[in-house]
Amino acid sequence: MTAFESFDGDVDGVVIGTSAGGVEALSQLLPALPAGLHAPVFVVIHLPRERPSLLVDIFRPRCAVDVREAQDKEPVAAGTVYFAAPDYHLLVDEGPQLALSSDDLVNFSRPSIDVLFESAADVYGERLLGIILTGASQDGASGLEAVYRAGGWTVVQEPNDAQAPLMVEAALKRIPVDFVLPLDQIARLLSTLDHGGAQ
Repeated sequence: MTAFESFDGDVDGVVIGTSAGGVEALSQLLPALPAGLHAPVFVVIHLPRERPSLLVDIFRPRCAVDVREAQDKEPVAAGTVYFAAPDYHLLVDEGPQLALSSDDLVNFSRPSIDVLFESAADVYGERLLGIILTGASQDGASGLEAVYRAGGWTVVQEPNDAQAPLMVEAALKRIPVDFVLPLDQIARLLSTLDHGGAQ
């Protein structure tokens, strides 16, 4: 019996947003993604915009799935983790394919969690899983609301488990989320995502 027994793991896309404390949180979550995963995973983490990202180098050796930095107009591949590039909004377009945008900052951020989540909700609808993790801004609250309104699954890190709880608290004030979980339980949830191996 788990805290998320109603979740069947059958989704077409996963979006994750985080800021302060995010690298540590993702270090617990992304290695839990199963080999043969069907759904692509899109990640926005707030990082300094003026420096290259090292996220692919950090996470590729730790994950059983492919890990890439998102490229503009790239077709979305199954079972791949896409990190938003520094100083570009990451969007999911019809196709589905990726789109990068240098539009204005949203919630003082580029990439913006809200922009990613809202675009993915338009494409994947009720078959999207949205996850908000630790962070010291309010970016992500309206994006998770878009996932909720599209009928998708919503997950928020337990505030007491978050290095910086402001982001998760903002999301919790916005909508009734499906699951409020500590990182170890979110990792277990991700390990149940539909994949080609034995369940």
